[in-house]
Amino acid sequence: MLKQVHFKSSALPYMLVAPQIIITLVFFMWPASQAIYQSLLIEDAFGGNTQFVWFDNFIELFDDDHYVKTFVRTLFYSAMVALLSLSVSLILAAMADRVIRGTGIYRTLLIWPYAVAPVIAGALWAFLFYPTTGIISTALTKIGYEWNHQLNGNQAMFLVIIAAAWKQISYNFLFFLAGMQAIPKSLIEAAAIDAASPAKRFWTIIFPLITPTTFFLLVVNIVYAFFETFGIIHVVTKGGPANATETLVYKVYKDGFIGLDLGGSSVQSVILMVLVIAMTVFQFKFIERKVEY
Repeated sequence: MLKQVHFKSSALPYMLVAPQIIITLVFFMWPASQAIYQSLLIEDAFGGNTQFVWFDNFIELFDDDHYVKTFVRTLFYSAMVALLSLSVSLILAAMADRVIRGTGIYRTLLIWPYAVAPVIAGALWAFLFYPTTGIISTALTKIGYEWNHQLNGNQAMFLVIIAAAWKQISYNFLFFLAGMQAIPKSLIEAAAIDAASPAKRFWTIIFPLITPTTFFLLVVNIVYAFFETFGIIHVVTKGGPANATETLVYKVYKDGFIGLDLGGSSVQSVILMVLVIAMTVFQFKFIERKVEY
């Protein structure tokens, strides 16, 4: 005969999770609900005149060719940042996993950039590529390539992609290295005994076993490119030249805080939120099926 065990209800579990629930409601749910509400309004900058217009702001936004171009530009930008940061960090993690001497120093140097704030990271790369006095731009000029990201939109996009990817490499490196070190060394040694080359051992054993880590980092890097690179773009290019580096999150800032179009800015933030949620759901539903756990 089975005995059922009953526990007395306690307020302690609710008290322990209450701070996190309050933070989520105040800093996430409430601002999101306010953005959805404001997206249905037309109001002046000081809130003195408000008109409820339903979905007119959404219709007007999607009829704007400039917003559509910004949308496509953001997809390209986030894909390139995620691809570059993941590939470079994967190579560095594979190299660090094989280092025998000076392992601690090597890994510490690779982790340091993660402590740099996005604004500082943007400023560093802006100084390196400054058209007249930058070290890298001066070297490019000497070999015959004219660099001026303040006038050339393609160069400006290249610069913000490099700066954003460099900032995220250390974060990805930590997870890739931890995943590689969790793989049993006996598997690698058995493949080496079977005369498998280092490249073959990596692609047939190591990489399939760290696909859960890769999938997690893919989601994190795309969200990072959408939201957290605002500081880099603001410092390096301010969305220019001629809006060549203006992403969705930066357009929200320009329209809302500079243009004082609160309704249009709220619509863009709602669309950006829905887009990131949809991309995350898509990745978990379709891409995760190919992940080997």
